[in-house]
Amino acid sequence: MTSPNEKGIGLEDALTIASSKNGKRFRKFVWYFLTYIFGRFYCKVDGVGKEHLDTSDPVIVAPTHRSNLDAPLLVTLNPRMFHFLAKESLFSPRSLGWFMSALGGIPISRGAGDREALKAAQTLIEKGESIVVFPEGTRQKGDKVGEVFDGTAFLAARTGANVIPIGIAGTEDSLPSGAKFPKRTRVCCVVGEPMELSNPDGGRISAPQRRNFSNELAERLQEVFDEALDRNNS
Repeated sequence: MTSPNEKGIGLEDALTIASSKNGKRFRKFVWYFLTYIFGRFYCKVDGVGKEHLDTSDPVIVAPTHRSNLDAPLLVTLNPRMFHFLAKESLFSPRSLGWFMSALGGIPISRGAGDREALKAAQTLIEKGESIVVFPEGTRQKGDKVGEVFDGTAFLAARTGANVIPIGIAGTEDSLPSGAKFPKRTRVCCVVGEPMELSNPDGGRISAPQRRNFSNELAERLQEVFDEALDRNNS
């Protein structure tokens, strides 16, 4: 295990920790706990369409966002590493940063704007890594998908990575905003088919094309979210 020191953890440090032998062991332990203990006996997770995540290519995982449980429970769908951006304060002290990095966390400095976050995400994908991006931005409430921002489309246009929409139902009931501990409940995750953003005429993808892709992503997210809700309530 990397020993703590005064230096902060950067992107390259986080990737090194995540790919280290101890980092992989720790993540495997967390995956086992969430999948076979928490995800079965406490918060039962039903995954549909998980085969869409079985690819060695880098992808942009784009789930709905209703709870802080969303990101951890994505781990139960596939054992591969999915990185996520997190505020730098969560990586301090360095010992905590080691654990965050082993789970796929990438630190973003306080006050960093959307452009810096997107640049970090783009760098990850170009290195062959996959990343979780919440298209709605912050946590939303209710059964309707909120506004989908263009960040996901921007990343897809810049990197050529496919976007995989995922609807997650039940986490808002288990751990709503403001709650400290999750309640026992059922959770359903519906994984949609990968979406590709490309220019049929070749060349650079335009802003209107990115906007159209974002609108299509919103529709696909609503479809998989509705299916997850229906399955969870049946």
